[in-house]
Amino acid sequence: MIRAAVESGKSIDVFADETRPFLQGARLTAWELQRDGIETSIITDNMAGHFLKSGRIGCVVVGADRIAANGDVANKIGTYSVAVLARENGIPFYVAAPLSTLDLSLASGDEIPIEQRHRNEVTHVFGVQVAPEGIGIENPAFDVTPHRYVTAIITEKGVARAPFGESLQALAKG
Repeated sequence: MIRAAVESGKSIDVFADETRPFLQGARLTAWELQRDGIETSIITDNMAGHFLKSGRIGCVVVGADRIAANGDVANKIGTYSVAVLARENGIPFYVAAPLSTLDLSLASGDEIPIEQRHRNEVTHVFGVQVAPEGIGIENPAFDVTPHRYVTAIITEKGVARAPFGESLQALAKG
């Protein structure tokens, strides 16, 4: 989506969340955008609210691992927080995902199982322990963003908007 906007002549710069604990945003997203000549700045995950409030961000674009029939979206942990912050600051929140992520057999995101990842992903950074031994750890890999925060879902077959139950069904049949 970002590449298409640039190819159409839009001037775009991107703030890429680092995406803890594996840093995919810093290591992969930023690398791909920079390779394509798209101006990109990496921010830590907890900086999103600051930049969303600053007026420097015009829209949020996230991916999705699974999308329920009502438009609830499961994605990398932290997506829900960014969606809430975007809404609070009047910024459109878009999901860019292939139709293969639609799971219309799920009525809502409440039915999406959330994987719990290994504790070492939180207690260690690059193999170095940073948390006290024996501390309790919760490490969900994904969260679910309710459809009320989603401006639109953009797929290779078109754009779905609320009411998502109808628009996603139409795209799936498409």
